[in-house]
Amino acid sequence: MTGPLSAILGFGLFGVFCLAFTEKILPIPPSHVLLLFLGMTAAPDGATLAVLLAVTTSASFAGCLVWYAVGRRIGFDRADRLIGRAGRYVFLRPETYRNLGQAYRRNHVRVSLLAQFIPTVRSYLPIAAGALCLPALPFATATLLGATTWNAAFLLTGYVMRGSGQDSFAVGLIIVVVVALETAFMLALRYGPTWRRRIRLMLG
Repeated sequence: MTGPLSAILGFGLFGVFCLAFTEKILPIPPSHVLLLFLGMTAAPDGATLAVLLAVTTSASFAGCLVWYAVGRRIGFDRADRLIGRAGRYVFLRPETYRNLGQAYRRNHVRVSLLAQFIPTVRSYLPIAAGALCLPALPFATATLLGATTWNAAFLLTGYVMRGSGQDSFAVGLIIVVVVALETAFMLALRYGPTWRRRIRLMLG
């Protein structure tokens, strides 16, 4: 993975923006892997780290606005059908999407903020925000704050690991743990309701 990433980073900040934007549209590579890599390899000092945070956050925010515009354009019914057809490929159950959409109606600012910390949901829930025609300014403000916090956490972690002399095995282990936790979360998000129903049936 580092080979293609390094090649794209050869384009400088434009390459960084493209990587972060693409991750928001199609989460490959996962954002935490990308941000850790950038923090470890592309930030020789604090000033550069701050620039990387600004660029990656701008790209993530732009990606969210694209999905918001898509949702606004296609409307709620077509967005619901889109998630129904494609959601299973990114571990996003249609029921989860609809439940979060209902939560959006009740408190769109809080949900927009928290969505940036939930794997998969952080990329695609803006479709619901646009489809429900939620106010753009509160959505944008909460999304920007959440994206800034998420990106800063992983960029800073990568930057600290770079300065602490961690070897490649330790770095790889951290990434594996994060990916494993994210996978477990996505599985729980997809299959959790089914498991809870089965447990209730077993307990009578």
